[in-house]
Amino acid sequence: MSGDAEYQGVAALITHSQPVATAGAVVVVTSIARECGWKIIATREERSKHGGVADGIEEVEELPRTPDLCIVLGGDGSILYALRRFIDTEVPVFGVNFGTVGFLAAVERENAEMGIRRAFSGEFESLELPGLEIRSETLSSVALNDLTFTRLPHGRMAELTYRIAGEEVGNVRCDGLVAATPTGSTGYNLANQGPILAWGVKGYVVSYIAPHTLTARALVVAPGDVLHVGNDINRDPVEMSVDGVRGGELAPGAEAEVIFRPNVAKLAQIGGSSFYARIREKFGHLAV
Repeated sequence: MSGDAEYQGVAALITHSQPVATAGAVVVVTSIARECGWKIIATREERSKHGGVADGIEEVEELPRTPDLCIVLGGDGSILYALRRFIDTEVPVFGVNFGTVGFLAAVERENAEMGIRRAFSGEFESLELPGLEIRSETLSSVALNDLTFTRLPHGRMAELTYRIAGEEVGNVRCDGLVAATPTGSTGYNLANQGPILAWGVKGYVVSYIAPHTLTARALVVAPGDVLHVGNDINRDPVEMSVDGVRGGELAPGAEAEVIFRPNVAKLAQIGGSSFYARIREKFGHLAV
């Protein structure tokens, strides 16, 4: 990042909504940053959460587009927020887990000091994360975890069709449909009994939510194949969400296009921690 030549680097700090839990880690971040010659920056809202322990943090009106690093003290939601904030940049996001699962985190909270020191020393690997770009009349966005199409609360059952590479694959009455990246395959898709895609897999998965049939199956889709999701013209509008955040509605008779996009965000990870070990640690053995 230009304009800060006296520093080794500039790191943006993002924490979750419970500042008491992360207060000690904020002190560790600012202390190690000072020792390593890094500047820590945060928005006024972020800095105000931490009161006196935020003395080593420089307040900025808005986070710059390309700091050298982003450190997140929080759970998967906070890490995902940071990844979305720096989408389509080369900014690595380094997460310290202060949440429940912390599947995206580089280190757990008990290893915060070690992890933060390694982050400032550049001793981490950057995993390139893919995304799913959605285009419709009411929504244009990119998801890092998943896109969901769900019936409205108290609404009728949805009837969704989906085409892949121009061929109709499914037409099912259901509560909804999920399209998930490998990163997001352990979320809503997994709850739908969809397959887990290992990080690094080129492609995405489509699964139904509570399908009203015995034959609906999840499908792993090749990265170059475009997905089209249609809402039956005789049904109610369907809610579309991007990474769990409501984005708009798909009207009866309307269609949304979903495109796989590689390398849209960078997740920092400590070397030596494999995806499969993480699965076992976070979710237990896949077979017993």
